[in-house]
Amino acid sequence: MVVFTGSGMSQESGVPTFRDEQTGLWARFDPEELATPEAFRRHPGRVFAWYLWRWRAIRAAVPHAGYRALVELEERFDRLTIVTQNVDGLHARAGSAAVIELHGSLVAFRCFDAGHPYDARRLDQLRPAGAEEIEPPRCDRCGSPIRPGVVWFGEPLPWEQLEAARAEVEACDALLVVGTAALVYPAADLAWVGATRGIPVIEINPQPTPLSSHVALAWRAGAGVALPELASALQANLPAP
Repeated sequence: MVVFTGSGMSQESGVPTFRDEQTGLWARFDPEELATPEAFRRHPGRVFAWYLWRWRAIRAAVPHAGYRALVELEERFDRLTIVTQNVDGLHARAGSAAVIELHGSLVAFRCFDAGHPYDARRLDQLRPAGAEEIEPPRCDRCGSPIRPGVVWFGEPLPWEQLEAARAEVEACDALLVVGTAALVYPAADLAWVGATRGIPVIEINPQPTPLSSHVALAWRAGAGVALPELASALQANLPAP
């Protein structure tokens, strides 16, 4: 099984979706104008402060019951891979073993010029939390400013992750699409690959999406409700491999 997750999955844990109305001092900024390499070059302190605010919000979030249900489901299948558009790291924090992060990770930082990794634990010393401008720390190896490890607009998705995800979808026996409208390409194309290749697709989403009329089952519920119900039913009816 492949589980393809989007922002609706993490939203139930209190993580604001990327395009949600921002709060406080960030309400007057367009997220899409902050999430580009050009914006970082022009206003590194502003962009870094915004991502630092998002990083702190993610750290305060707790994986909901749906995340834990996916960990339980790993024991019921020969192979279960999670492909996610989310950058919050909640799948790994919940204990899922095989996770492909298509859009990078906000819990992993690196330098802007060379991609050298940076220990995010060092960010705790940066204050204040509500500042609009926070100068990015510098890479210890090359002096380049530190940026979040996410894929910005105008940047390609990591090729290895995208190809690995496509291979998993093409080879799977069932595809579970959770909390995504399958609109952000090229990642969203994976959901349509399953639907067009005749792979059984189950959509878990409280609202209809463009994918809904092409799936085997559209389950109108949130991930925190539907995934535990699915795990419970499979534990009762499907022997462990």
